[in-house]
Amino acid sequence: MSQVTVEIGGRAFDVVCQEGEEEYLQAAAAMLNEEAAKIDTGGQRIPESRMLLMAGLLLADRTAAVEDQLGQMEKTGKAGQEQSAEYEAKLRQADVQVATLQARVAEVEAKMASADAGTSQELADVTAERDAALDSFEKAIDKLEALTKAS
Repeated sequence: MSQVTVEIGGRAFDVVCQEGEEEYLQAAAAMLNEEAAKIDTGGQRIPESRMLLMAGLLLADRTAAVEDQLGQMEKTGKAGQEQSAEYEAKLRQADVQVATLQARVAEVEAKMASADAGTSQELADVTAERDAALDSFEKAIDKLEALTKAS
C-alpha cells in the first residue's frame, strides 16, 4: 500500500492506495479539486465534508452529462450503421439491375447484328427495343449514382 497526500479545496488529505495507483489517485484528486474550486462560499470557510460533498456532486453532474452525450452518440452511430446497411442493400439491387440491363442490351445488339438488312420493320423494332433497353440502363446508372452520392 502507498500513502499519497492530495490537496482538495485548499486542504490536504492523506489517502492510501494500492501500489501503482498513485498517478490515478492524483488525477482523480485533481478533478475533484477542480470542482471544489468552483464552489462559491462567499468568503466563508465551509466544513470539509460539505465541500467534498458539493465537489463530488459537481463532478457527478459532469459525468452524467458526458454519459448522456455518449448515449446520444451511440444512438446516432447505430442509426448511421442501419442507414449504411440500407444503402448497401440498395446498391446491390442496383448492381443486379445494371447487370440485367447490360445483358439485355447485349442481346438486342446481337439481334441487330444478325437481323436481315432487307427487313426494315424488323430492324426498326430491334432498334426501338435497343433504345428502350439503353434508356432503362441509363436510368439505373442515374439511380446508382444518386445512391452513391447519398451515402
